[in-house]
Amino acid sequence: MAQNTVGGGGKNTTMAIIAYLLFFVPLLTGDAKKDSFVKYHTKQGLVLFLLAVLITVVGWFIPFYFWWTIRWILNLGILVLLIIGISNAVGGKEAPLPLIGKFSDVFKF
Repeated sequence: MAQNTVGGGGKNTTMAIIAYLLFFVPLLTGDAKKDSFVKYHTKQGLVLFLLAVLITVVGWFIPFYFWWTIRWILNLGILVLLIIGISNAVGGKEAPLPLIGKFSDVFKF
């Protein structure tokens, strides 16, 4: 099967981009599941998703009024990391996301 490429010199960048938006989709496909480039970006997308969930859950338990401001800033940071991850995928790079990228090594799939 031919690879869907957007950039990155023949790598499956389309699935790598999708991994940041819906991290589980590349895990459900045949060829992408075996591609190390896609797996790398899937792990990065999973860490980003878990961080977003963590921020939301913490917000449920912290009754501070100013939490909304902090949450807004943190969500803006997630958006920036998402853009960095997608641009890395489009460029064909396997560069870890700043601050959180090292946590993707925990996942083995």
